Amino acid sequence: MLVRYPRAGRRDIAHRQNLLRVRGRSLAWLPPLLLLVCVTVADFGTGGEFRMISWIVLVPGIAAAICGVWGTAVFGMLALITYVAADSAWPYQYQTGLPDFILVAAGGVLATLACGVRLRGEQRMLHMMRIAETTRRTVLRLMPPAWGGLEHAAVYLTADIDARVGGDFYDIQPGPHGTRVLLGDVQGKGLGAVEAAAALLGTFREAGYHEADLATVAARLETRMLRHRGHTAALGRRDGDRFATAVLLGFPVAGPAVVEVAIFGHDPPLAVGPDGVRSLPDGDGLPLGLCELTDADGMPTVRRVPLAPGETLLLVTDGVTEARDAAGVFYPLVDEVARAVAVDPRTADPDRLVAFVRDGTLRHSAGYLADDTTIFAVRPRPKAVGTPVRGRSQSSGPPLQS
Repeated sequence: MLVRYPRAGRRDIAHRQNLLRVRGRSLAWLPPLLLLVCVTVADFGTGGEFRMISWIVLVPGIAAAICGVWGTAVFGMLALITYVAADSAWPYQYQTGLPDFILVAAGGVLATLACGVRLRGEQRMLHMMRIAETTRRTVLRLMPPAWGGLEHAAVYLTADIDARVGGDFYDIQPGPHGTRVLLGDVQGKGLGAVEAAAALLGTFREAGYHEADLATVAARLETRMLRHRGHTAALGRRDGDRFATAVLLGFPVAGPAVVEVAIFGHDPPLAVGPDGVRSLPDGDGLPLGLCELTDADGMPTVRRVPLAPGETLLLVTDGVTEARDAAGVFYPLVDEVARAVAVDPRTADPDRLVAFVRDGTLRHSAGYLADDTTIFAVRPRPKAVGTPVRGRSQSSGPPLQS
C-alpha cells in the first residue's frame, strides 16, 4: 500500500475545515451563497427560451459538503424562495413551473439528509483518529527534552495514513546503569505489528532500567519476542511468525564518550558530526524472534564505539533506506546527509537532522511511502553522557522508578 504525504504533512478533516476559516471565523457559507447569486443573475441574463434558475438546486448540494445541517437547511429554503421569486418574475410562457419547484424542494431535503450523514461520518472518523492518537502516545510515549542526558528528535510516518501508528518503535530509557535507546521495525503491518511493538517496548522499559549489562537487555528482548510469538500462535493467528529488526544502544553513566551497540538484523546507526558522516559497525545478530535459528545463540555482539564531540547518532527504519524515486533508485541517505553537513555543520543537530532526512525522503519518493518510516536522532549532552534523569546509582541508594 502506497501512502502519499503531500509536502511533509498530512491532510485530514480538521485541516480541511481550517481552510474555510479566516481569523477563527467560518466562511463555509460563502461558496453556496455565491453560487446562489450567480445562478440567479445568470437566469435573468439569459433569454426566456433558456432558463437557468433550476440550477439553483446545486446550492444546497454544495452546502451539504461544507456546512452544517442547519446551514444546509437554510440554503435549501433560500434556494426554494429564490426559485419562486425568480421564476414568478418571468412571463407565464417562460416560467418553469411546478416540476422544477419539486426538483429544488427535493434537492434541499436530500442535501440536508446527506449533510447529516456526512457529519456523522466525520465525527466517527475524528473519534477513530483520537483513539489512534491515544494508541500512538501509549506505544510511543512522549519524552521530555534532554531525556536521560540525550538530546533527541524523532519523525514517525505510518504506511497507514489513518492508523497513525504501525510496526516501527523507538524509546529512550534512563536508569541507574546509564541511558538505553531502542529503535526497531516489526515485520508486517496492521494491529498485529503494533501489538508486537508494544510488547517489545514494555520489556525494554523494564530491562533497560534494571539490567546492568546491555547484553542482558538484548537477551530479554529476544525472549519477549519469542513469548509474544508463542502467544499469538497459540491463539491460532496467522501472524505467529513475526520478527523484528532492532538497534539497541547504551550510554554508560561514567567514563569516556562511548556508545554500546547491539544490532538485531537492522541497518547500523550513522554518526553525524561536524567532521562528516560515518557508519557504526554492522551488527552480527539475527532479527528478534529468529536468534534460535542458528547453532549459536544468535545474539548480537555488544560493541563499544567511541563518539566524537558533537556527533549525533541517526537511526532510521526501512521506510527511509528503501524509499525509491520514479526510476527505482534508492534514497542516498549517507551522501545527502554528508553534503548537508558539509554545507552547514548545524545540520547535525538532532532536530535539524531528522527534519532534513524527512524532507529528503519525501522529496525523493515524491511523497509516496510504501512502509512505516521512522527517523530518530540522539546526541549526548556535554558532560551528561548516560546521566539518568531520574533515579540514582546503586552506590547512592535504591533507584527510583522512572
